[in-house]
Amino acid sequence: MSGHSKWATIKHAKGAADAKRGQMFTKLIKEISIAARMGGGSLDGNPRLRTAILKARAANMPKDNIDRAIKKGTGELEGVSYEELVYEAYAPGGVAIFIEVLTDNKNRAAADIRNILTRAGGQLATTGSVSRLFKRLGVFTLDGEKYTEDQVMEAALEGGAEDISLSDGIIEVTSAPEDFENVLNALQSKSFETMSAEISMVAEAEVSLDNEGTAKALKLVDKLEENDDVQNVYSNISIPEGFEAE
Repeated sequence: MSGHSKWATIKHAKGAADAKRGQMFTKLIKEISIAARMGGGSLDGNPRLRTAILKARAANMPKDNIDRAIKKGTGELEGVSYEELVYEAYAPGGVAIFIEVLTDNKNRAAADIRNILTRAGGQLATTGSVSRLFKRLGVFTLDGEKYTEDQVMEAALEGGAEDISLSDGIIEVTSAPEDFENVLNALQSKSFETMSAEISMVAEAEVSLDNEGTAKALKLVDKLEENDDVQNVYSNISIPEGFEAE
């Protein structure tokens, strides 16, 4: 399980993500809108829109919110036009960070991200130097106290999953991006509830730091995630055993 993905999931499991629910819905709405704008509002011919809606449903977003987001994307309702950007950076300690942005003002987004990185002792990286360290995968997490690894494995493999693992009470299932929908449908058909389901950038090798260094890197990631223009943040940090943030 990728370090920050795991840490974010543990925070979610502990309820820390509840306060950010509104912000999460905002990010999901932006993703649905831009998918609809680029590929149309029909699910049949727009796999990116299907994936965005599956992720929204996994987060328990109301259907009305999803429908409005699609209509804003297709122009049926007035909405904001977003632009997609990617930033590659390093946190203190050499932790690689991949940042996906959806913004209506790329100058503001660029300035904000540079400022967040500078304040935390991070820096922008050259294009490609960070992205090559990650692989795009479908990632699903489930409560390991609610389900057994064997139960989940049977359903996930039927859907085409590549790997299933259990760590810190969380079951993680991974798949190729093109199998994301099939795996999620397979899990849901067996009544498994996912804690999260998304196509994610997963680090192929992780960086380990001491507790102080880990805390600094995670604080930077959290600051980036709090920015309204930032859609997703991925890192290759490995969380030390028993680590607790302040």
